[in-house]
Amino acid sequence: MVVALIMVLVVVGSVAFHLVSPWWWTPIASNWHYIDNTITITFWITGFVFAAVVLFMAYCVYRFRHRPGLRAMYEPENKRLESWLTVVTAVGVAAMLAPGLFVWSQFVTVPPGSSEIEIVGQQWRWSYRLPGPDGRLGLSDVRYVTADNPLGLNPDDPNGRDDVVIDNDDLHLPIGKPVKVRLRSIDVLHDFYVPEFRAKMDMIPGSVTYFWFTPTRTGTFEVLCAEMCGTGHSVMRSRVLVETEVEHRAWLSQQRAFAELEVSGR
Repeated sequence: MVVALIMVLVVVGSVAFHLVSPWWWTPIASNWHYIDNTITITFWITGFVFAAVVLFMAYCVYRFRHRPGLRAMYEPENKRLESWLTVVTAVGVAAMLAPGLFVWSQFVTVPPGSSEIEIVGQQWRWSYRLPGPDGRLGLSDVRYVTADNPLGLNPDDPNGRDDVVIDNDDLHLPIGKPVKVRLRSIDVLHDFYVPEFRAKMDMIPGSVTYFWFTPTRTGTFEVLCAEMCGTGHSVMRSRVLVETEVEHRAWLSQQRAFAELEVSGR
């Protein structure tokens, strides 16, 4: 009886803790709502299954407790029960996956007119590249990576000569403007993660991944690596500063283009 009561209290306490202590973050980016909605749907589906299983176990502990004169019956198979469990499990998994497919479609469908930036991860630092006055990012390749060209930009591509390179420093973004984020890694697996943006994407060596979002609130937000990438994983951090258009232009005017960095490196 005590064990059954404890199991019931675990379920009641878990639900009460969620309702009394909201766990969602402050909305900072345009895509926060549909990602949070997906997390909420997943929570309630898994929470319902958790409650149902634990309460059923509590019922079994109480209903089939040892009593004098009763003997257990061995039943190795129950095809009807197995069929019901298979159907219910399939429906539950589909209910969790379906919203995620719609969210993924929104996450990677970049709206027209979005600006484009590039984020490069390497052990254990973050670097960024923004397009110059031409509005286009130049080509890059790991074969061009050197101490003076840490992002591996192609020096023969004219579109990359005016690209703004931010090596191991903070990223600045203007508020209210959609931005496509291109992600690259030049060594091992990394994962760019800004919790308040609801933005999280793996960075795979040899591949380019991407997503988009629109910053909706000014402030300073921490960048984390959410993929174990070596001994310095925990200190692989940076910051994103979301600022007004005037502030962003002032900051951008102080940055140097790839062509300038190349000349100074020589």
